[in-house]
Amino acid sequence: MGEGTQAKAPVIVEVDKENGKQDLEALDIAIPVLTPRVYREYKNLSSLDAGAQGYQSVVYREFTEEQQREIVFKDVTTGSITHTTILDTAGVADYRSAIGYFTQTVMKDLRLISGYDVLYGKVKAFVQDELFGRTVDLESPNTLRNLSELVATRTLVETFKKAINALTVQDRGDAAIRDSIKLRQTRPFVAKEQGYLIPKKSVFNKIIGDSNFELLFARFLEDCGDVQAYAKNYLAVGFKLDYVNGTGDISNYYPDFLVRLSSGRVLVVETKGMDDLDAEFKMGRLRQWCEDLNRVQAEVEYGFVYVDEAGFERYKPSSFRQLIEGFRQYQVGA
Repeated sequence: MGEGTQAKAPVIVEVDKENGKQDLEALDIAIPVLTPRVYREYKNLSSLDAGAQGYQSVVYREFTEEQQREIVFKDVTTGSITHTTILDTAGVADYRSAIGYFTQTVMKDLRLISGYDVLYGKVKAFVQDELFGRTVDLESPNTLRNLSELVATRTLVETFKKAINALTVQDRGDAAIRDSIKLRQTRPFVAKEQGYLIPKKSVFNKIIGDSNFELLFARFLEDCGDVQAYAKNYLAVGFKLDYVNGTGDISNYYPDFLVRLSSGRVLVVETKGMDDLDAEFKMGRLRQWCEDLNRVQAEVEYGFVYVDEAGFERYKPSSFRQLIEGFRQYQVGA
């Protein structure tokens, strides 16, 4: 805004095909795609015992008739209203609507596509006999009012999510190569206006980062004599790993950088400027991915390294070899 102000244009990131000085074939990095390691075994749902993983029972409170008519369910994380139950003219509470709401919430959060009937019965039984530490009358408006309390909602939903994850999330035990990603085939994409680096060792025309540290790290890779090629793992690249997160749920992890050394070895690099609660689980999955890949093929050796910003600024490595030797967190035997 203002006189003389230039228009802001979006940042276009694409494979740098117009740069005649770049040997895209030499800078390309092939990323093998392995079959998923973790999956859900839905048939196990009939064996679900929600209380087996442990939980804190909720105190059953006595509410007035006026309070019993204020039955509003809220999201356990945002506090926003997500479900409202209206009593009929006789003042009778329909617990089925609330049980159905909890069942659907759990299924949505865990991305379950089947098993509603089985889960509904499990939720109903848990509420009636376990949630409050004693058996309660589901037909009572007071029970429905207790269920609408945030502590009850959170306990119920989180207990079932934890138990379902523990029961249904399985590890196949092995993996095989099913495809390959080539950086040169990445489609152009638009990013918000931000700082970027013009690389010489990447197939992309720009390196943008989610933080200033990522740009500093890209600059480091440019200056490393033992780095032959590298790339930021943009979402458009499509390289992701399935892993079991801290809550026991299946999630996706997108590593930060891909680096090929002069020796031909390929390293996946995770850079962190702040603590990541799931870092241990992500790095464990990344280590497993490298081990699986090195077991099923021998053409290229794959490894990984976790680089924290504080350590990077403190030790200031001058080569990637020094980086590997100095940053051993999450490495086996480190």
